Amino acid sequence: MPDSPPLRVAELFAGVGGFRVGLERADREAGREAFQVVWANQWEPSTKRQHAYEVYAARWPEGPHQNTDIAQVPAEAIPAIDVLVGGFPCQDYSVARTLNQAAGLAGKKGVLWWQIHRLLQEKQPRFGIFENVDRLLKSPATQRGRDFAVMLASLADLGYSAEWRMINAAEYGMPQKRRRVFIVVYRDDTPQAKRLRKDPAGWISKDGVIASAFPVCPLPLPGMLPGQPATFPLEGSLSDLTEAFNLRRRDVSPFANTGVLCGREVLTTKTVADHTGPRRTLGDLLLPEEQVPPQFFIAKTDLPDWRFAKGAKSLERTKRNGVTYTYDEGALPFPDPTDRPARTIITGEGGPTPSRFKHVVLTPGGRHRRLTPVELERINTFPDDHTAIPRVTDGKRAFFMGNALVTEIITRLGRSLARSVAGT
Repeated sequence: MPDSPPLRVAELFAGVGGFRVGLERADREAGREAFQVVWANQWEPSTKRQHAYEVYAARWPEGPHQNTDIAQVPAEAIPAIDVLVGGFPCQDYSVARTLNQAAGLAGKKGVLWWQIHRLLQEKQPRFGIFENVDRLLKSPATQRGRDFAVMLASLADLGYSAEWRMINAAEYGMPQKRRRVFIVVYRDDTPQAKRLRKDPAGWISKDGVIASAFPVCPLPLPGMLPGQPATFPLEGSLSDLTEAFNLRRRDVSPFANTGVLCGREVLTTKTVADHTGPRRTLGDLLLPEEQVPPQFFIAKTDLPDWRFAKGAKSLERTKRNGVTYTYDEGALPFPDPTDRPARTIITGEGGPTPSRFKHVVLTPGGRHRRLTPVELERINTFPDDHTAIPRVTDGKRAFFMGNALVTEIITRLGRSLARSVAGT
């Protein structure tokens, strides 16, 4: 039987191309082109230089890619697609905050989830893969789970079924403790959506695209048997749904770390990773000491400042209104252990200034040093020097990795989706 044609992909909020790196690796491992990126968009508002886009364009000079505010891109400017992917920015994920009865979704101009929604509605791809921070499942703090409920309901109203999982990359052998929510959506006329609706619990535990890529063991929810999902509907208009979250317990989200959406019905359960394969550590990724540029080594005179930043402390602080309070924080390991996965990279990883959150390792020669851009790329499973282009500083490269995803997760999801499509 001949191979099916590649799935045509549009990549939104592309950054330095994490989704594309992951999907292209899936193609190489499969020995065939299962995915073809036919369009990509990256735009950073309020910045003169578009550094991330410059990296993307340098790595894929043949295109196709665009450096334009996605809200200004008409759907007809995008080619026909089978898959829409993107890690939509998390700084403004409270998607329902200004919802009103009159404007509805048309009033959501500033929240980038609604650009995904718009293109799902207008391009009607068969599939979507989206990524966001783990706190999406319990956003906002005053109405836990409201935003995710609105997202799921809006997908159902467009004719899509969906599954989600909060994945910690380190729990599946990858070299970083990075928790992110991954959402895979299926147009309701696809075989995948039909199978999901036929057996939602089985799709969660073993049959789904996510479960096939990232096996799990179900755990009991309160009042439930192990593997028994909680079920509840998402009723009413999106405005009604938003109001309903004013009436429920606000400090607990109804969404566990795993679940599916069938129509307006949600099934959700708690799961833990089931991984018995190899596990990579921070030490596996480090450059030999002699290959590390001098600027990444920490002077002995600066070590007390680093130890203070990393140590436990209780500090008295004063608010602008004059009220004083005590700020407490626990200690972080110093230096970072190299026999475990790395901690989560953040956008402030770069630069020599002592910081609580930057990684510091001790070399075999007894010297403390920060991580290089190549090592940060390796932690996110990017190719070495993926972000090394002219006029992009080491600090900016570290920033990219703080914003990026672990590309191997996309490789595994892409491989699983390709197998599912080939088998239908």
